[in-house]
Parts: sequence; structure tokens; C-alpha cells
Amino acid sequence: MPVPHDVVTRLAAAIEAAPAGLAAMRLVCVDGPAGSGKTTLAAALAPHLGAQVLHMDDLYEGWTGLEQGPERLREWVLEPLVQGTPGRYRRYDWGLGRYVERHTVPLGDFLVVEGVGSASLLAEPFAPFVVWVEAPDDVRLARGIARDGEAMAEEWRRWMVAEAEHHRVNRTRERADVVLDGEGNVVEPGAP
Repeated sequence: MPVPHDVVTRLAAAIEAAPAGLAAMRLVCVDGPAGSGKTTLAAALAPHLGAQVLHMDDLYEGWTGLEQGPERLREWVLEPLVQGTPGRYRRYDWGLGRYVERHTVPLGDFLVVEGVGSASLLAEPFAPFVVWVEAPDDVRLARGIARDGEAMAEEWRRWMVAEAEHHRVNRTRERADVVLDGEGNVVEPGAP
């Protein structure tokens, strides 16, 4: 998903104007279903904000770790940051099936967290600016299989069911500050 430059610029301006909710930091959660373009958007947005990007994929324990990911984000990263100390986490290696190297999330002005569950209700107390990115299911599945291989098609289908339930329970899309389509276009009015 190429993100139009003007969309990224407007998003960055809206985020900069939002109140800080993670101590002095502003938390940006780029959420939505897998394969919709969240990682691409986060990568385009981070340089405009001078922000580190944390990927939820690094917190899940593989295909079955969706519900624990937001808990780890809150416990390992957000709670320490709001207390004025760096967050710390270990990256989960999906191929090895275990947590590997440690990472530090320093204090700063902005933190961009991208991935399914980044804007769960567990993140709500930290006043995130929520960007929802969506794309049609067939497009997302095709992107996932192109990235992960045909052997992962069933895992992708199971994940799509689990994430839909997660987003329904957490009302993620309806809580979003802005909604983008899989091409980076604003779908609903609002910020920016």
C-alpha cells in the first residue's frame, strides 16, 4: 500500500496536535485486520514524527498469541513508559517458536505501535491516537499468502476469524480517530 504523502503529512499534524497520554509521549496505534497495510503506514508515518515503531507481531506468540499481545504491550511497554521509565520486551521469533533478543522502547515524544490489537481496550487508558486501516478480505489474504507462502493459508484464515472477533469485542474501528482504506485513502471524515 503506497501511502499518499499528503495523507501522511495530515496524519502527522493531527497526531502532533493530539494530547499526550503516555506521560509526555503521544501513543499512535495503527490497527486493523492483517494484510491491510498497517506496517507500510507506520513506516511512512514514523519519520514524520521522529518515532520508534513497535510491531505487535513481535509480541504475539505466533498464530495463537493474538489475545496475549495487547496484554504484553500494556505490561511490558505502556505501563513503564507512563511511569517515566523505558519499556522493554523480547521479540518473538515465529520461525523458532520462542522469544529471542530484548528491545528497549525509550522515552520520547511519540511511539507508533502497529498491528492487530495495538488499539485494544487495554491501550485506551494511555489516550492513543487510533488509525484504523482496512482492505477487502480477499486482498488481505492474497497479501498474506504472497508474504508467508501458500502453506500458511489456513493459519491466515484462522487468524482472520480471531482478529475479527478481537476487533468486534474491542470496538476498534468505531473508536478510531481516522479510518484509511488499503490504499492509504481516508475513508471516513474526521482527523486529519
